[in-house]
Amino acid sequence: MKTQKSTYDASTNFKGMTVERYYTVPGIHPFDKIEWERRTASITDMKGMVIFEQTDVEMPSFWSQTATNIVVHKYFHGTPGTPQRETSVKQLIERVTRTITTWGQEDDYFAADQDSENFYAELTHLLVNQQASFNSPVWFNVGIEEHPQSSACFINAVEDTMESILDLAKTEGFIFKYGSGSGVNLSPLRSSKEYIRGSGKASGPVSFMRGYDAFAGVIKSGSKARRAAKMVILNIDHPDIVEFINCKMTEEKKAHALIEQGYPPEEAYDSIFFQNANNSVRVSDAFMQAVVDDQQWQTVAVTTGETLGTYRARDLLRQIARATHACGDPGLQYDTTINDWHTCPHSDRIHASNPCAEFLFLNGTSCNLASLNLMQFRTPDGEFDVDSFLHAVNIMIIAQEIIIDRASYPTSAITENSRKFRPLGLGYTNLGALLMARGLPYDSDAGRAYAAVITALMSAQAYKTSAMLAQVRGAFDGYSINREAMLRVIQKHACAVETIDRRDLPEKMVSTAQTLWQETLELGETYGYRNTQVTVLAPTGTISFMMDCDTTGIEPELALIKYKHLAGGGNLKIINNTVTEALIHLGYTDEQQAHILEHLRTHETIERAPHLKSSDLAVFDCAFPPRNGQRVIHYMGHLNMMAAVQPFISGGISKTVNVPNSITPDEIMDIYLKAWKMGIKAVAIYRDGSKQMQPLTTSEKKEPKEEFHPVRRRLPNERQALTHKFSVGGHEGYVTVGLYEDGTPGELFIVMSKEGSTISGLMDGLATSVSLALQYGVPLEVLVNKFAHTRFEPGGFTGNRDIPMAKSILDYIFRWLAIKFLKPEDRPSVLPLPHPALNGNGQIETGQVEQSQETEDERQLKLWVAKNERQVFQAQSDAPPCNICGELMVRNGSCYKCLNCGSTSGCS
Repeated sequence: MKTQKSTYDASTNFKGMTVERYYTVPGIHPFDKIEWERRTASITDMKGMVIFEQTDVEMPSFWSQTATNIVVHKYFHGTPGTPQRETSVKQLIERVTRTITTWGQEDDYFAADQDSENFYAELTHLLVNQQASFNSPVWFNVGIEEHPQSSACFINAVEDTMESILDLAKTEGFIFKYGSGSGVNLSPLRSSKEYIRGSGKASGPVSFMRGYDAFAGVIKSGSKARRAAKMVILNIDHPDIVEFINCKMTEEKKAHALIEQGYPPEEAYDSIFFQNANNSVRVSDAFMQAVVDDQQWQTVAVTTGETLGTYRARDLLRQIARATHACGDPGLQYDTTINDWHTCPHSDRIHASNPCAEFLFLNGTSCNLASLNLMQFRTPDGEFDVDSFLHAVNIMIIAQEIIIDRASYPTSAITENSRKFRPLGLGYTNLGALLMARGLPYDSDAGRAYAAVITALMSAQAYKTSAMLAQVRGAFDGYSINREAMLRVIQKHACAVETIDRRDLPEKMVSTAQTLWQETLELGETYGYRNTQVTVLAPTGTISFMMDCDTTGIEPELALIKYKHLAGGGNLKIINNTVTEALIHLGYTDEQQAHILEHLRTHETIERAPHLKSSDLAVFDCAFPPRNGQRVIHYMGHLNMMAAVQPFISGGISKTVNVPNSITPDEIMDIYLKAWKMGIKAVAIYRDGSKQMQPLTTSEKKEPKEEFHPVRRRLPNERQALTHKFSVGGHEGYVTVGLYEDGTPGELFIVMSKEGSTISGLMDGLATSVSLALQYGVPLEVLVNKFAHTRFEPGGFTGNRDIPMAKSILDYIFRWLAIKFLKPEDRPSVLPLPHPALNGNGQIETGQVEQSQETEDERQLKLWVAKNERQVFQAQSDAPPCNICGELMVRNGSCYKCLNCGSTSGCS
């Protein structure tokens, strides 16, 4: 491999870009360097029904089955079952890379034919080896249409006229149709406190939001049955700001009421407004300072500028915090900070963002996104490969730049502005896995410094490539009037490198970043820049699955354990691959690793694992606490990471700061204040459990014609009984089950500890309740499914081979009852799964099961491992279900992603 040159001769003039080969060699196609195999791609819903299947698809052998399923389902073009349907990843990647290369040739981007072929080979290598990926619209549309919609993000504008208001609905509709998302600031619309011609009161922006929301709710995105993604923003000085702050919270209360009356959660949320958009309030430094100083704040009329309302600034921010506490919206966008980093202030201010708030630019613009998989840029010894990374940045920026002029846009204004200002959105994904693999805690100074320098390298190289493109293609059209302002922003980026804590960083990373920013500044002073913006940090939902990433965007690991559904019921626990890499990097022996991994698999937490040093525990902290542990990344850890990388990003960061259910509105208010002081451009906060996606109660419809009266079935005076001695975490007890004549259980006695103690009384009361339930006809499987896996102390080892671990005494008793009295098909969720052997990497060795003794559970396990590789993270039970396959989704930036089929509610 050649070493990437770190300098660029600004005095040389090219007729086009020269592209050197780094990964590939002439005469050998990138596809020929890897092994391929035929597979079946399949996606099932929650009931196990197949909702998509394509057989005999050609995939790289190292792509996971998850990547196979999602890419074939989402990105392969053509009607399934027809000859026009794509059948190989080769076709998919070739369609995109060859099209972009041809566009580049036709538009004179390359100095010679050899440069274009070099570019094609290098880009193809990056994509097929999961080092990089474009946003979804590129995969959907490039190579299919002559002028494809290729951008994931759009920012719209609206004026205070009915024509403009209705035009916005039409524009958003076309954006959603082709798989993208849009944002808009509705502050130009006069408030409901102002008048229209004819002396009537105006409707106000919140009223129009109802229409926009309903329209978005019925439009599927990209013909892929994905819900539309949108952002709605209102300025803090708009007269309707209070109504805007509370609108989603008010609707949330309606959903809660419907769920309490027995309506399914999905149906309840589908029947209320404002569920198809993320809401954000634009706040200025003046407002935030008024909060700090406890000053008054005034809202002003859109039409006349007169004061229409006076509020205590703290009260407004507190209302925002209360609404966020209740339903997750609105978030905050810090207007002054955003515009202080604006490269084109003389063209207009930045008023809005895309749905996930990473693209922050002028109204009427778009951004095509791409992301780099950080885990794929490491040397064999685990160090970050700076040269490889910089070369990949160079290739991806050229590719994204080529797309701009050949893409289509929903309006003439967006077409004009996108080609005039040419914003790009290169970012990265898998940061959380990279930090863990390197043995760096996500919430640490060292982890933040490592993330910051990588981000600095990416943006410096991206802007440098943009300046090189400006030399051969010319600067963007608005550069001349914004030259000084843009160079000031580049200088701010360069100066921020000096603030990175370099104590624990490889010297090459820091010195290269410093050199690159200086070169970028010098090139810009000479040639300008081809692009106004070059980098963002997007949530990277579906494309992270395509690249087999363990983590998405800037997020940390969700959990150390992945769950895979078994076709016959239950879940299989798989340890994340990154855990083993981290243990190796931290110096643990093979034997120590095996013990730690076994502890993690058995206990579902790495806490208290043998051999593991307490000083290393923080490396394995995740976004959610483990089932049997306490450690979790504090929400300030998320905020501090955003603050560390923000100075090196052209746009914003799509990341939700997850906070615990117990947090108070005042604490959320404090987070908003801290984010502002840290210089973060936008922040969204989500309190776990604030969405009520699970039923509170079940209301049964009464049948007036017939009343049901339960009848108690008493046991005979003399009855058979079974007594079982048990121990849970060292706490011994006895459970006795009285039996009917047919051998079914009819009563329960539980004896624990000393007579008269609290635990003894509770167990006695529980046993009486269960006995009455059984005698009144409640099926035992209902009780088992209700009480099995309940977790509280005491819990732990049991000594029972069938139930080696129990999460509580209740968990043990009801799982024991299931084993003794239920048929196997009635107890899939409570029986322990077969314990497959782990190899040195903490992965399952599927060949361990002997054919001659194969049980049905084992057979289903083998079928599953061979057929599917679906990840299920059993947290955030309040997340919405995926509208494709029905699985519960999980948070992904400001949006959600489905771990089963790869669908997202965002725009990337």
